[in-house]
Amino acid sequence: MDTPSNDLHRPTPATPAQRALDTLAENTRDAVALDTLAGSEVLVPVPDDANEQDATDPAAVALPVLDQPGGEQVVPVFTSELEMAGLLPFVSRYRMVPLGALASQWPSGDLALTIDASSPHGLTLTSEGVRTLLARPGA
Repeated sequence: MDTPSNDLHRPTPATPAQRALDTLAENTRDAVALDTLAGSEVLVPVPDDANEQDATDPAAVALPVLDQPGGEQVVPVFTSELEMAGLLPFVSRYRMVPLGALASQWPSGDLALTIDASSPHGLTLTSEGVRTLLARPGA
């Protein structure tokens, strides 16, 4: 008798964005990794207080802002549902957004961006870092 294999515990292959994050952990100036990351789509959790129109408007993205100890504000984005569930298991809605396009419209000020915050390859960038490292013209 054959028993089906249990694939629930098999690790999922890393996405190109996750591989880029791993590379950037070793070399923060790797241009190919930055281009790969900027060209990737990320999952942006829809804030609980966003209405349905804001949550589905293709011309705008409601950013979920988390307050960090010390008063820093950060927007979490994720490279996969698994990464998102690891930090924010209660999120029920999210949007897929090209990271380069998000970065090109990043607000000025002190709003930081964190990608896969709870993972070993997580990356946090200041507002200036988001705009200078990830923004792509025409994205």
